[in-house]
Amino acid sequence: MALHHWRLILAVAAVSSQSFPQKRRCAFQVTPLSNRFTSAGNVSGSVQLCENTLCCVGYHQIIQAQLQVDTLACDIVEKSCPDSTCKAQPQFNDFVIKCVCNTDMCNSNITWTRESEEPQISFSPSDSVGKTVGLTVIIPVGILLLLSLVIVVTKWRLSEETNFCPLLENPPSSDDYSCSRQTTKTPEIDISNIELQQIVGRGNFAAVWQGKYLGSTVAVKVFPPGCSCPFTAEKEVYELPLMKQAGMLHFHGTERKPDGSSLIVLEFAEYGSLHSYLCKHTTSWMQSLRLCQSLSQGLSFLHSDLYRQDMRKPPVAHRDLSSSNVLVRADGTCALCDFGCSTILHSNSVQTHTSQIGGHSQLGTLRYMSPEVLEGAINLRNSWSLMQADVYALGLLLWEVWMRCYDLFEGGVAPQHLLPYESELGAELSLERLVMHVFHLEERPAIPEHWELLPQGSTLQEILTDLWDSEPDARLTAQCVVDRLASLQACYST
Repeated sequence: MALHHWRLILAVAAVSSQSFPQKRRCAFQVTPLSNRFTSAGNVSGSVQLCENTLCCVGYHQIIQAQLQVDTLACDIVEKSCPDSTCKAQPQFNDFVIKCVCNTDMCNSNITWTRESEEPQISFSPSDSVGKTVGLTVIIPVGILLLLSLVIVVTKWRLSEETNFCPLLENPPSSDDYSCSRQTTKTPEIDISNIELQQIVGRGNFAAVWQGKYLGSTVAVKVFPPGCSCPFTAEKEVYELPLMKQAGMLHFHGTERKPDGSSLIVLEFAEYGSLHSYLCKHTTSWMQSLRLCQSLSQGLSFLHSDLYRQDMRKPPVAHRDLSSSNVLVRADGTCALCDFGCSTILHSNSVQTHTSQIGGHSQLGTLRYMSPEVLEGAINLRNSWSLMQADVYALGLLLWEVWMRCYDLFEGGVAPQHLLPYESELGAELSLERLVMHVFHLEERPAIPEHWELLPQGSTLQEILTDLWDSEPDARLTAQCVVDRLASLQACYST
């Protein structure tokens, strides 16, 4: 009887140990940007007891050939962690190193394999936040790594008003990716009929002037000699058939000057860029809805494949959608512009695979780049992928507009205009920190908590989160945004 009693106790203990596994203990260290990992479990000094996972995670940055601890904690993203030790997983051009493992304190030691070397990097719980971890590397490898880092950072160092838009030297050939050459012949403009008055904007490739053309006020985009590629790319988009639509600037024509410079003459938008408009103006609910509807309609039109009277406008991916590349007319509607980075798509078919395509995905304004573009994992042969990257940027633009709507804030006072991630990462954006924030931590611009109490608040939050989802296939289409905004207007028009 006693023997049976002890067997029963042991069996219950075994079942209990399986049903209630011991909680994982992980090394803990966070920065202000990764503070959300604190919610993954109870923290005691430099150790965290995980609440809902058995996985420990570690993020490190490579700075001047040394590995620097960024975040150590219980994981809140990874679904599985088959490794018992923390094996490095390079994430983005070797800027960020990640490891995930399934034993206690395993994230305090990371194994980083590079060119057949496996130096051990150890973290002591007494180390202060941000302390650089020593790394033994053969000197030539360190020099190569440092040079690579400098080159890539220089290539990507962008301000919010500056675009990096290299054109593909050898575009991949595919039925799903090609530059359509079907254009509407636009008569060249007689330079003598253009009067340049004052510069109203300056971009990476061209200066924009306010001017007069045949008695009308126009915008004249002047490309200097030697800048024919972005001029040609933009000209081809404006010359596509059926491009006369409310969401596009009216296109008058082009001209090439004897000195080699080129001109594009466009409709003049009185309020300038959406960025400058939001800096100077707050809006009512209906004014903000008008901005957002016209912006979404413009992007939906750009993405559409239209056939009419034996003419076709193929889909176009903008690829540099930002509040500096959207203009505001006097009637309070938006128009898309700046198509120097755009891709005219031959087909709109959907493929499911994604491939690493290196530097060719690095287009546009840094803070508006989607997670997959930041990570360098977007398929340039897939028109759907390119358009869904635009949709992510659209979500950021709608957030910018609604954050300046005084009807959405208590007392009718909207906060000052900030660009996406400006409050979290600052005005001078670092690629490394943006990749960590947007791709790894899956953070997005903060949505005010009190919006949940507004009649339209839950719908606004749903639209934004569905637009900037980490998975491109989970995002809305631009046309779906148009439909949801139309429903918003019908329900909340006061």
